[in-house]
Amino acid sequence: MAKMIEKYSFGIGDRFAHQGKAQLEALVQAKQLGVELTPVWNKSFREHTFVHTHPDTVRTEADAAVKALGWKGAYYVDADHINLKNVDLFLASSDFYTLDVADYSGKSADEAAIRDFMQAHRKFIGKLALPGIEEPLVITEAAIESSARKYLLAIQEAGKIYRYIEEKKGKGNFITEVSIDETDLPQVPLEMLFILSAIAREGIPAQTIAPKFTGRFNKGCDYVGNVEQFEKEFNADLCVIAFSVKEFGLPANLKLSVHSGSDKFSIYGPMGRAIRKHDAGLHLKTAGTTWLEELIGLACAGGQGLAMAKEVYRNAYGRREELCAPYAAIIDIDPGKLPTPDAVDQWDGTKFAETLRHVQTNPAYNMNFRQLLHVGFKVAADLGERYYQAVADNEQVIAKNVCENIFERHIKRVFV
Repeated sequence: MAKMIEKYSFGIGDRFAHQGKAQLEALVQAKQLGVELTPVWNKSFREHTFVHTHPDTVRTEADAAVKALGWKGAYYVDADHINLKNVDLFLASSDFYTLDVADYSGKSADEAAIRDFMQAHRKFIGKLALPGIEEPLVITEAAIESSARKYLLAIQEAGKIYRYIEEKKGKGNFITEVSIDETDLPQVPLEMLFILSAIAREGIPAQTIAPKFTGRFNKGCDYVGNVEQFEKEFNADLCVIAFSVKEFGLPANLKLSVHSGSDKFSIYGPMGRAIRKHDAGLHLKTAGTTWLEELIGLACAGGQGLAMAKEVYRNAYGRREELCAPYAAIIDIDPGKLPTPDAVDQWDGTKFAETLRHVQTNPAYNMNFRQLLHVGFKVAADLGERYYQAVADNEQVIAKNVCENIFERHIKRVFV
């Protein structure tokens, strides 16, 4: 029987693979409130490279957490943002694959493929009324051609990656997500329609799709953009997915995936309303937020834990340009608003924690400080065993912060 991901799933990234139990405890608490969430531990090739780990460690963490908490539901291990160059590393440990083809979007497929795609979709030219969308989609030949030139090559590449994984793991033995979110421009609902058609034509049984939404999804911070516009587009995308499942024969459980979804508090309400209104599924990926809760826990612990948190900040401050470069498109840091390491050295644990913790009503909160530390996990990795020992020594206070963050500030705002 083919693997079919459940209606609501929750991506729990964990930079250092120490918080699996604390993360899963948040989903246990959700279950006690009647909210069924399927955990998906995810970590990208880039993160493994930065922290010197192997994909197998994610499977080890997930299995250990499930065993320790007696979790009886499904769970998955996501090979996040993989491509043909690195997918082999994830074949043994993963059963969920995020096919990252954003690098190919905007690059044109060959002319014959574009003409074939346009011919196959001429029947849609005109006004297409979709249930749930007030205004019909106005589809022109030029719109079909534009979508093909922007996205057809990317979806063809996704097909190559999917077929390679299928050859190695067998049909139906893994979940497939197609990711086109790390691009410059958002995909409008009309483009989503043709992206989904292209996915179906490639024979990819995608169960989640991660588009680029309107607005900015900066690392570890709230959504930046027009919330009403986001809500309108999010609802429209759900309607396009429902139509495409029937029209193109895609998996019935196909759902939206929100990448960089951690801490997007202002759109959690709209997302929650939308999935309930349309009876739709959702995959919400959170990453990095758990690593920040490790630092918050260290600070709260005081003593050597606080000293470690301060050392991480000092090193991150000194390596800011290097650390920020890989994430330049998804962070906005004002260097002038970063406290100096000397100033931070004078802080107590409460001050450090409140400056970092994402509680926007707290006057101490500093989004610049938070974003720098969010991308600064490489600093902790370079500290190696010293950092890992500090985490182990303060496991109880860290776990409390990790669980509370996921349950109170994420799960409850979207799903409860």
